[in-house]
Amino acid sequence: MTNIPETGRTPRVQTRLVVIQILVLSLLGTLGGRLWYLQIREGAQYQKEASGNHVQQVVQPAVRGSILDARGVPLADNETRLVVSASRTDLLKQKDDGKAVLTKLAGVLGMSPQEVTQKVRLCDAKTPQPCWNGSPYQPIPITDEATPKQALQIRERSEDFPGITAEPEAVRSYPGPGKSNTAQVLGYLSPVTDDEVQQAKDTASPYLRSDMVGRSGLERQYDQALRGKAGVTRYEVDNLGRVIGKAKSDAAEPGSNLVTSIDARVQRVAEYELDKAMKAARQQYDKITGTNYKADSGAVVVMEAKTGRIVAMASAPTYDPNVWVGGISAKDYKALTGKNSDYPLLNRATQGQSAPGSTFKVVSTAAAVQAGYDFNGNYPCTSSYSVGGQVFKNFEGENFGPISLGKALEVSCDTVFYGLADSEWKRDGGINPKKGQPKDWFFKTAHQFGLGKRTGIDLPNEVTGRVPDRQWKLDYWKANKDTWCKSGKKNGTYVEKIFYENCLEGNKMREGDEINYSIGQGDTLLTPIQEAVIYGAISNGGTMYTPTIGKAIVSADGKHVSEIKPRSHGKLPITKATRDMMDEALAAVTTRGTAAWKFNGWPQNKIPLHAKTGTAEVYGKQTTSWLATYSKDYSVIMTISQAGTGSGASGEAVRNIYSAMYGVQADGSIDNKKALLPTPEKSLPKIQPDGTIAAPKIPGDPAKDQEKIAKEVAQQGGTTAPDDQQTPATTPSPTDNRNTRRRPRGRRGRGMTA
Repeated sequence: MTNIPETGRTPRVQTRLVVIQILVLSLLGTLGGRLWYLQIREGAQYQKEASGNHVQQVVQPAVRGSILDARGVPLADNETRLVVSASRTDLLKQKDDGKAVLTKLAGVLGMSPQEVTQKVRLCDAKTPQPCWNGSPYQPIPITDEATPKQALQIRERSEDFPGITAEPEAVRSYPGPGKSNTAQVLGYLSPVTDDEVQQAKDTASPYLRSDMVGRSGLERQYDQALRGKAGVTRYEVDNLGRVIGKAKSDAAEPGSNLVTSIDARVQRVAEYELDKAMKAARQQYDKITGTNYKADSGAVVVMEAKTGRIVAMASAPTYDPNVWVGGISAKDYKALTGKNSDYPLLNRATQGQSAPGSTFKVVSTAAAVQAGYDFNGNYPCTSSYSVGGQVFKNFEGENFGPISLGKALEVSCDTVFYGLADSEWKRDGGINPKKGQPKDWFFKTAHQFGLGKRTGIDLPNEVTGRVPDRQWKLDYWKANKDTWCKSGKKNGTYVEKIFYENCLEGNKMREGDEINYSIGQGDTLLTPIQEAVIYGAISNGGTMYTPTIGKAIVSADGKHVSEIKPRSHGKLPITKATRDMMDEALAAVTTRGTAAWKFNGWPQNKIPLHAKTGTAEVYGKQTTSWLATYSKDYSVIMTISQAGTGSGASGEAVRNIYSAMYGVQADGSIDNKKALLPTPEKSLPKIQPDGTIAAPKIPGDPAKDQEKIAKEVAQQGGTTAPDDQQTPATTPSPTDNRNTRRRPRGRRGRGMTA
């Protein structure tokens, strides 16, 4: 009988258990060793490789909102173009990294293989443009100008073009309705930079690498609303770039539309008239320089007087904003920014500043009244005014005798304002006033008119202009004293004498400084938009409105409308009585004053116009033409650099802008059917149920209509002959030239600044 252990296990069973235990221990040991190998010895390497498995984003850009005029006409829109794109991920899966496909694609598109290859390479510190700075998982656009034939070739032979797509996509466009382009107002787009992506990372509106952002104008000012929200699809990829799964997808949200107060028809006329006025000025002879006027730049602003809304804003020279679409070429960029370009990207209406000349006299008039002078008092309008051995003359030595401030505005008598400013300078203590003694009414009033600071218009990079008061003179002297003292000479050239003078007492308010200032000369600088606010305020009774172009932001579906309401930022420092007297005097400028020769035959009894001419001197340049005007509805300001007199260069153009808006014909009659905008547009354009905004068709060609009117006026003895032949026998001679020949100015030859 076999002895069986108490455990019931036979030797054979025990042997098997031992073997199993050894195997288990061996497996555990092997597993532990492998874990040690993977986690300890090779852990860093595998951790590095695992980090390559991550989520990548593919972005579907949102359709950018349109910029529309007051009636719904697109100023900046989107058009469908055939965009050919390449998937870099698909190209890298091919044996030659897609070189053969890209070469074949280049042949279809009419491009060089090198050009196409450069488009799809990734940007880094060592790779110059062109290159792709977006996500490598994003379809990379090769061209947005493919023809239907080219797109069809690619789509029908898809097996020959793996990784290549040809799809219709929305691309920004600037249609320029009715041949107006509104370039500087609209601005342009360009790709977002890495710095901008980082800066906006934690904001309410972060940028994606594929975003196009506004760089100037309304495109920049309202970028957040226009941009919308891009759609994002997230893919899980391994370290080789292979997609291993789809994580999440968010649909794109289109941007909102911006309705502006711009009227495309009036804008078209304003641009045309500005261009025509500049061309006409270049045909006129400047007797001072002995050459024709250069008329190298200019601007015009049409603003609603009772709201501050901008109806038209033109700047010259201008350019086609479509050059930025799809990326600007080096040639075009140089043409826009080079030193010989005249800088067309600059908006002269808000960024161009110059001495305002006699248009500034409305400020000086208000200052005199605030200082205690009677508006209807008698002030000597002599042929000249002497200060410290320097003689300042009226134009051609004109002498109107004792006149009121209103008459001084009408005939633009400089010596009246010289005398008032000089009296105030002496009353304030002269060149060395005691502390706290100066009242400085002439400078204080300018600040009360909102000058020396931005108007707050909804456009980026507006400049402030300049009020050269005592604080400005002190700061300017401190900044330039060393240069002046080093270069100035007591008996040197004109400029060296100025430097010498400024070195000694440039920090003080000199007699000549205040005299120059009173007629808008010297160091005084204004912008056209600042003048539009001032003259608009005189029109509406004294309220200074903050100029605005945006009128409403409308969501893409039309369900949400956010109106941009007019807002004021103060009142003119004049009483109603003073305002009414100034209003009467400025009306007389167009009927019997310095602008009458350009407004002869205007229906003043039906559409009263008011104006102030200005011819500003700029050291080293020809005179700048200024014409500031207003009706009960609008203020219209035009300025042209190096173009001559205020009315001579700008009068006809400004009159034609009013004629277009009110429907005034060459014979002075009014045709309401031809009036583009007899009263400001108050309502918003109609929004359709699907969110689209109804827009009327552009009728006719107002520019050609204006040209026809101008020719008709000329045939009737009107306003298009050369300046020295223009004055009709029945109208006053052009007297706004009277501040054009006063070099040098001020105390001991004080000079002018640009």
